[in-house]
Amino acid sequence: MILLDRVTKTYGRDVDAALSRVTLHVDPKEFVIVIGQSGAGKTTLLRLLTREERPTSGKIIVGGIDYDKLKDRQIPMLRRKIGVVFQDFKLLPNKNVFENVAYALEIVGISNREIRHTVPKVLNIVNLKGKEKLMPLQLSGGEQQRVAIARAIVRQPRILIADEPTGNLDPKHAWDVIKVLEKVNRYGTTVLLTTHNQEIVNKLKRRVVTIKNGEVVSDRANAGYKA
Repeated sequence: MILLDRVTKTYGRDVDAALSRVTLHVDPKEFVIVIGQSGAGKTTLLRLLTREERPTSGKIIVGGIDYDKLKDRQIPMLRRKIGVVFQDFKLLPNKNVFENVAYALEIVGISNREIRHTVPKVLNIVNLKGKEKLMPLQLSGGEQQRVAIARAIVRQPRILIADEPTGNLDPKHAWDVIKVLEKVNRYGTTVLLTTHNQEIVNKLKRRVVTIKNGEVVSDRANAGYKA
């Protein structure tokens, strides 16, 4: 599903590499946690996967797509296969819950009939049934993040990248979000989660990849927090 082979990313000759010869393989339907201190290279890794950045060297293959052969006009199609959730939600403040999720379908030309059929199903998955007409500011932080997850998965991506999705949430709402990510994973979506939350890492008991100074220093199944 995700393959990085000796991937290096540098931003200039006089600075250390953001990533240095990183090799990583993630299987379909796997749930992987990526940890590391700020500046370790986690964000660079995610930006390479979504093709916001290009590697300086090495090979990246995602969902059978060789990034070396990827043309610029094919990038939007690639990104439809990768859902992304951020720490700061990025909801549209002038649209209600239903409209925020529907927007992800509207921009790719899905019919209104299909939108009316699909959006309620996805809101049910993220436990927001009955809150379709509420505006973002009427929701808790955890609910806003679950709307963001719904928007990210409504196009049925094969991969969901969750970049510090609980960073702005209190413990209860953080766990609500993590439970939704686990549910999405059970439906067959590969999940890549970055987090600084030691408790989440220890309780989830999933595969943990640790990045330090741009290098993968640990890759362990059912691991606790070692950053």
